[in-house]
Parts: sequence; structure tokens; C-alpha cells
Amino acid sequence: MITNIYSNYSKNDRSSLIPILQDIQEEIGYLPESELKRAAEFIGIPLSTVYGVATFYNQFRLTPLGKNIIRVCRGTACHVKNSANILQALETELRIKAGETTRDKLFTLETVACIGACSIAPVISVNDEYFGRLNVKDIPKIITKYTRESKLKKSAETTMAGQ
Repeated sequence: MITNIYSNYSKNDRSSLIPILQDIQEEIGYLPESELKRAAEFIGIPLSTVYGVATFYNQFRLTPLGKNIIRVCRGTACHVKNSANILQALETELRIKAGETTRDKLFTLETVACIGACSIAPVISVNDEYFGRLNVKDIPKIITKYTRESKLKKSAETTMAGQ
């Protein structure tokens, strides 16, 4: 539970809603229902109003992100080069739809209007790494790479914790 965020704001000040939501998301990574309720009580507005603001703005997330954020470019160059097939392959491989996170919280799949790497279309990014000139056959290798890296990192953390 977040306690120090609210000390930065005046109680019952409606103008503080968006900054409070931004601070919560910055600290937790998303906006859990318990914090939406707490913000509503602090500001003195209905929960439905808080929820309306949180769902209106794209910057806010109501669910946690995965450890690896996959962004599929849907810009013109990527569209022409069949990025729809890349997206469909990712959805099939991960068993989620765009905008969702895998059950193990390892991957979140998003679409973006443009990644800005049109010369290597179709393009996806996984965190800060870019993959261009993709075809459907490349997708399982990319997913395996990040799954393996996450398992190795988790194993290393477990080993370090046991020492």
C-alpha cells in the first residue's frame, strides 16, 4: 500500500486526481483497484469518476505489465509488409491478444502506431531491442530467447538468495 504519495496532495482537491494516479502507477507499475478506491476516498469523488479517468487516458494501466514488453509496429510500412501476420503469430505463440499479459507475467503484447524503423519493416521491439525484416518463422525463436533469459535470471536470483 502506498502511504507517502498522498502526503504530497491536499485532501478533497479534484485537480490532483491525474497526478495522484501517475504517482501510483510510477510506484506500483499499474493502478490496482484498491488504490483507485483509496484515491477516490482521498479526493472525495466517486470511484466511477476515478475509474473513468483511469480508463480514458492511454497512459494508465489497470493490470500489471509483463517483464518483457513486446511492441508490434502497425505503421504503414509495417502494415504493407504484413505486420498483421507477425501480430497474429505472437498472439498464437503467447496465447494472448494485443493489450494482454501472459499468465506468468513474462510478456505483455502491445501494438503501436509506428516504431520509427520503417526501413526494416516489419518491426517489433522487445523491451529496448528491435527485430526487423521479420517473418512468422522468427517469432518462436524470439519468444524462446526471452523465456530462456528470464529463467536464467530467476535461477541466478534464487542462487544468490540462498547464499
